[in-house]
Formats: sequence, structure tokens, C-alpha cells
Amino acid sequence: MFPALKKPLPTAPEALRSTERNLTIGDRVLPLTVRENSRASRITLRIEPGGRALRLTVPTGLKRTEIDDFLIRHQGWLMTKMAKFPASGHLHHGGFVSLRGVPYQIAHTGMLRGLTEAVMVDGEPVLRVGGLEDHLGRRIAAFLKKQARLDLEPLVARHAATIGRPVRSVTMKDTRSRWGSCSWEGNLSFSWRIVMAPPEVIDYLAAHEVAHLKEMNHGPKFWALCRSLCPATENARKWLKQHGSQLHAIDFS
Repeated sequence: MFPALKKPLPTAPEALRSTERNLTIGDRVLPLTVRENSRASRITLRIEPGGRALRLTVPTGLKRTEIDDFLIRHQGWLMTKMAKFPASGHLHHGGFVSLRGVPYQIAHTGMLRGLTEAVMVDGEPVLRVGGLEDHLGRRIAAFLKKQARLDLEPLVARHAATIGRPVRSVTMKDTRSRWGSCSWEGNLSFSWRIVMAPPEVIDYLAAHEVAHLKEMNHGPKFWALCRSLCPATENARKWLKQHGSQLHAIDFS
């Protein structure tokens, strides 16, 4: 938690409304968005999922110099946090991408009509990807999205049957703020990036959203239900906290 800064008087000079600029962190240049919030009493700094951008929330009327001083003081903290994100999240031939917790080496076949498939070559996991090299990331994303659905739909059906609640729909999205969601109507949504995580983490996410069909909150009853559906809940939550941002850092564009 960062130290609180006193909210200045509205008449303070050099007041900001909203700005966007770049901030250099070590050898990286990241987009920084500064937003004023009249209810904020201190500066808060957020690293966006995947480490691709920074967001600063500041009290209304805070001086530019105070913001700059804050960023300078927290350069070391930012460098430590950013170290866990790869300098480049782009996928390429010879690189690696995980599937169900297993790293697969990417092999671009060069075949225009070739399918994307996960295979074993000489005992090593390989992801063969056809099509144009410029479309490599998109083809891998489409493959992972399909695999995520293959995993999550049966898990959702099993957990929903256990608690006796219907599921209206299951959709795959590329969300940044959350791994999944559940509506009152029984519509479940998941980030397909979760298929890169180990199987118990995928199972936990399915159990988490299904549990919301009965407990639309994060109270004690919800967590008890979640643990009954997925005994690995605590370990899975820790895994997502430690590694989830790394999955968001991968650039499939």
C-alpha cells in the first residue's frame, strides 16, 4: 500500500484533469493513464493485467510535480513488479506457450491449410501451427479458445449437476479484469486463457462460477460450496495470484 497524500485545495495550480503519457520503467516504455477522482484521498497505482500498461488514480487537483515525485519514488517497486512479465509477449516459431500447465514449443509448419495441433515429437510437447506466419498468434488463440471450451463445458455441467442448478449458456471471452463471471440468468463466461493453467486451476474456475449459481456473493457459504466442488480451491487461487498476470501478458495479436 502506498503512503497517503493529502488532498490539495481545489485552487492548486497545475491541476490535471486526465492525461495519458508514456513512462519508462528500466528498459520498458509503458503507457500511463492518470485519472482524477474526487473521492480519492491518496494516489493509487495499478499495473494492468499482463503488465501492458499502468493506471494512476489521483485526488482532484493534484499537482503534476507531486505525481512525478510519486512515480520517481516508486520506480524500484515498479521494476520489481514488472520483472515477472516477459519483455515481449509476442508468440513466435521456436517459442513456448502453455496448454493445461504444460509448455509446448511452437512449430510453424508453413502449411497454409495446416491445422493447429498439440503433439508429442521425440517425447517433447510441440504445438504445430499452420497458416501464414503473421497469423501465428491468432491461430494459437483460436486453438486455445477451442480447447478451453472442451475443458470447461464438461466441468461446468458436472458441477452444476452436483448443486442441482441449471446453466443457460457458457461463453469464452478474452477478459482482462476477471477470469469468469456468472449472471442471475445462469449465463457463465470464462476467459479462454485459463486453459494455459494446470487442470486443477481450470477446474477451480469452473467450480467458482458454478457456485455463484447458488451463492451470488463471496461469503463463507460461497467459499464452502466452492471447496466442496473443487478441493484444490486454495492451491488454485494461489496459482492464479502468482501466475495469472503472466497469462494475460501473452500477446496473440
